[in-house]
Amino acid sequence: MKLDTMPPLDGLVYRLVVAVDVEGYSKLDALDQSLVQSRLGEVLDLAAQDAGLDRSHWYRQVRGDGELAVLPADADTAWVIAHFTERLAANLAELRRAGTPMRMRVAMHCGTLTAGRFGLVGDAPIVTCRLLDAKVARKELATTGSDLVLVVSQRLFDDVVRSRFHDLDPSRFRATRFRTKGVSYAGYLCPGPPRRG
Repeated sequence: MKLDTMPPLDGLVYRLVVAVDVEGYSKLDALDQSLVQSRLGEVLDLAAQDAGLDRSHWYRQVRGDGELAVLPADADTAWVIAHFTERLAANLAELRRAGTPMRMRVAMHCGTLTAGRFGLVGDAPIVTCRLLDAKVARKELATTGSDLVLVVSQRLFDDVVRSRFHDLDPSRFRATRFRTKGVSYAGYLCPGPPRRG
């Protein structure tokens, strides 16, 4: 794993963590995987830029088919959920229109974490990755017509989505529970953008 260490994380912090994963990546050959990685980077950068977010201030841990990112302490969590996700969905729709479709799962959670020798450690990255990799999230993406499925933790739904700030629409989310590695997790699934139309 490549770890981008800018900016550094000092001590235990409480932050918004965002993870993305591209569907079907492992089924591609090396050339197509390389193209998908390039496209993914462009889509994430453009979505952040369109949402008024600066990814150079994100602490990013790169995965072959995705990314685990920690946003700055001053990030407006409701704005990120509403606008970053909406711009991601719009950029994926543009790729589909251009004949180069890419579908992804996006997971978000707020919690504690810090930087370890081999990457992020703490509750927040673990919960975020469990939500991202949940079978229910994979199934939702496989069966929905959307190019993007968002899954947020119970805590993030209760604290932020229900606030309805930035036109977030709680009715677009569906509660889910799943168990993995002996631990039970609760979250909410949303196919497509989470804002009111």
